[in-house]
Amino acid sequence: MKPTACRLAPLAVLLAAVVTSPASAQTTAAPAGGEPAVQRTRIEDDNARIDELRVRGQNQSIKVQPKKGGAAYEVLPADGSRDLSGDGTRGAAGQRVWHLLSF
Repeated sequence: MKPTACRLAPLAVLLAAVVTSPASAQTTAAPAGGEPAVQRTRIEDDNARIDELRVRGQNQSIKVQPKKGGAAYEVLPADGSRDLSGDGTRGAAGQRVWHLLSF
């Protein structure tokens, strides 16, 4: 083999690897983003109906509708950034909220 052919053979292999690698990377790449997992749960008994909405496993809303009188209300779920200990620093998380005016 000539000395120039010995030097060009590894270069040809490297060039072939570079040319084919982007095509294989595109076919194995997972799609970016995607839809989040949404779960709606309804719990119902003789006294109330509770509707819960979870997105990616985190509570987004909890709505309670009493069946025998009383106004419907919403429980504000903790968002993970609050401490839910009993020292009163949790803000409104876990508190009941009544909506007086709805549009």
